[in-house]
Amino acid sequence: MVIAGDFRNGITFEMDGNVMQIIEFQHVKPGKGAAFVRTKLRNVISGSVVERTFNPTDKFPAAHVERKEMQYLYSDGELYYFMDMETFEQMPINSTSMDDNFKFVKENMNCKIASFKGNVFAVEPPMFVELEVTETDPGFKGDTATNATKSAKLETGATIKVPMFVNEGDVLKIDTRTGEYLERV
Repeated sequence: MVIAGDFRNGITFEMDGNVMQIIEFQHVKPGKGAAFVRTKLRNVISGSVVERTFNPTDKFPAAHVERKEMQYLYSDGELYYFMDMETFEQMPINSTSMDDNFKFVKENMNCKIASFKGNVFAVEPPMFVELEVTETDPGFKGDTATNATKSAKLETGATIKVPMFVNEGDVLKIDTRTGEYLERV
């Protein structure tokens, strides 16, 4: 059981048939009246965020979210196939479980698969990936002095903004959380 008075960031619990994760919390003890806990919660399955207040004595059952590292194999349209690295079993996952940052994942990369009671609700790509630039305008000498950017298409098909000095064939390190260029490799 999780007691509202013991809330911390990242704790997951079941509430109203949903799995909620605490994003922010604040214990409030006003000068007049009873104390309460103000929270910002994310429904881990749907991704929606709500703000809610609780009595510090409210109790909820703990939700154990399982995260397992699996290797991305291939996609056949609507389904993405992942392989368990221990048992070598393949698991198809529907494209609705994929976030926008999955566009930076190429075949044979390891991802974390998040599930609750056997139902997969999220695929977490690695934080940083190295991808090759397949299409971009050519860079010119002296383009390093300004903060100007241009579009570049990566080997996975994703398009990002890069500095002017990046050329086709360059391998870039990219932060998958923000989709930003970090450095050339």
